[in-house]
Amino acid sequence: MTPEEEQEFNACVTRISELLYQDSQSQSLPMNTLAEIEATVRMQLQTHVSPQMGLFLSTKLARQMSENIDGP
Repeated sequence: MTPEEEQEFNACVTRISELLYQDSQSQSLPMNTLAEIEATVRMQLQTHVSPQMGLFLSTKLARQMSENIDGP
């Protein structure tokens, strides 16, 4: 990652963290101990982040496979 990409990445992660924190507060999810924080973060990642990453990656793979089949 270039320094610019790393800076953009960190800004995105910070914003995602803010949104997930707000979501956890609105749902009154427990975050009083490290174990509760870990469980809440894991649940939110599995619910919100992983599906979007999977969709992005599978769409990208499908596009690459289509390009390989169709040729240059």
